[in-house]
Amino acid sequence: MYAIDPSPLLVSLATTVSATAVTFVLGLFAAWRMLKVRNSLRAWLDGLLTLPLILPPTVVGYFLLIVFGRRSPIGMALEQLGVTIIFSWPATVIAATVVAFPLMYRTTLGAFEQVNSALPDAARTLGASEGRIFRRILLPLAGPGVLAGAVLAFARALGEFGATLMLAGNIPGRTQTIPLAIFSAVEEGNPQATYLWVAVIVLLSIGMIQLLHLPQRNFFSRRRVAAPARAETAYRIGTTNAQCAESNLSVDVVKSLESFCLDLNFQTKNRIVGLLGESGAGKSMTFRMIAGIETPDSGHIQLSGRILYDSARKVNLPAAQRKVGVVFQDYALFPHYTAAENVEFALHEFPAAERRGRALQLLELLQVQDLSERFPRELSGGQRQRIAIARCLATNPDALLFDEPFSALDPHLRRSTEELLRGTLRSYSGAILFVTHDMEEAFRFCEDLIVVRQGKIISHTEKHALFEDPQTVHVARLTGCKNIAAARPLGDSLFQVDAWGCRLRLSKPCSNAVSHLGYRSHHFEFVEREDAGSNTFPCWLVETSEAPHEVTLYLHLHRPPAEGAAAHVQADLSKSAWRELQKQAQPWFIRFDADRILPLE
Repeated sequence: MYAIDPSPLLVSLATTVSATAVTFVLGLFAAWRMLKVRNSLRAWLDGLLTLPLILPPTVVGYFLLIVFGRRSPIGMALEQLGVTIIFSWPATVIAATVVAFPLMYRTTLGAFEQVNSALPDAARTLGASEGRIFRRILLPLAGPGVLAGAVLAFARALGEFGATLMLAGNIPGRTQTIPLAIFSAVEEGNPQATYLWVAVIVLLSIGMIQLLHLPQRNFFSRRRVAAPARAETAYRIGTTNAQCAESNLSVDVVKSLESFCLDLNFQTKNRIVGLLGESGAGKSMTFRMIAGIETPDSGHIQLSGRILYDSARKVNLPAAQRKVGVVFQDYALFPHYTAAENVEFALHEFPAAERRGRALQLLELLQVQDLSERFPRELSGGQRQRIAIARCLATNPDALLFDEPFSALDPHLRRSTEELLRGTLRSYSGAILFVTHDMEEAFRFCEDLIVVRQGKIISHTEKHALFEDPQTVHVARLTGCKNIAAARPLGDSLFQVDAWGCRLRLSKPCSNAVSHLGYRSHHFEFVEREDAGSNTFPCWLVETSEAPHEVTLYLHLHRPPAEGAAAHVQADLSKSAWRELQKQAQPWFIRFDADRILPLE
């Protein structure tokens, strides 16, 4: 009967556990560091770290033999210390570690890359260090993938054969693992030993596979049972140095993007400023540079007397030190934390005993205190947004940046949230920037507006002035002007508009740069013929478009429209005015108010 020698099992388990532990640490670190590599070196570094997975194990073993052999620099240095690697148990650990490392590294990197990149960015703007982001955000969210990498690395180390044979040899009781014992048993013609060790390694492998299918800890269903404490003092917004110094944000940056160069220069001073523009104009990138998430190519950024970035002076404060709060478009709440815990994350500078009370005060300020123990997935869009705002305010930032915060909300919820936020920020003394492509939203929320097009500022003025005199065709369209047409000057204030088939006189002379005229649809007047003055023309209805409270009329000027003819202008009327107009026979008479015609470049 075959006498069982348990040493291959013991050597294999000791080797595999040791190699998995080393691989776990090295793989985590390598994957975390690789996340930050974005230059041309990434492909080469990734290929080098993955190479042992591609090469035959015997080739890997040969390279290890060259590195740790007695004639190599490392081998000779170790020999001076009385340490020999080759043909020893540590050699089995090294071989197993090298071949198992790529599985741990690649699986972990993939898990890290699946984490929403906005979450680490949000954590940075909340003052979290990179180590804290790794421990509290990245590792918990990527946990199942990291565990899968560890299991795969264990299984690969357990089955390692070629590299181990080359570097450690096949010494019973010292370096002979189960795969090597199977190899020896086959060579010796010992089927009993072969069957035994094959059965053992198959059972161990099946056990590893089952670990991959164990239910993961459900972070999103746990609840706090202890009643939270309340802080004794009321929470106040804006208690940072922004109260002591003039709240002034100065931005002058240049950054090359794929399709254009972002080149912005503006200042804000104690006013809510809206950054307005079409999608892809560079608005969000500007916010990311102010917050420290992205780095400009050159320029400077200064906030309340503090230099955040200055290319000439080689200053570039990390996001965690800038005290710039950001409310992201998708809110970027940490999914494995409750609402209260999300806010507490930003209160790390306070004693642990005070954090819960302060977090609840902020949630109460945003009227969501009853949701403190819910997870983000259990909340509506409006509720998530309020919690994101509460979390942002928790750091007492010197500036607040809102990146289209209302875009995902329905109209009713959007208006109520706007009012709540406006009231919440009434006592805030820092700079406030608001990114949006919705002109009505910007007009309601902001005091000044900066219009950005293709990375350039084309207008920076008070919001009423922007609407009354947009100056350019692009800004007029962005502000909702529906009637814009090319115009030829016939005098200082008289223009020929061929597209509308008429001449229009303005109330004051215009510059020679004017090439178009605009007229807002809600400014049109319908008048009686006998009251008609200049800029008044007969019109006929082409079609209508009805909204809940108003009607848009598409009108053809001067003569009845032929079949299929396009309208010249659009006019918006209230439902009551439309009902009265319908009682009148066509043609109606429409007047362009000379004071409201927009001269545009």
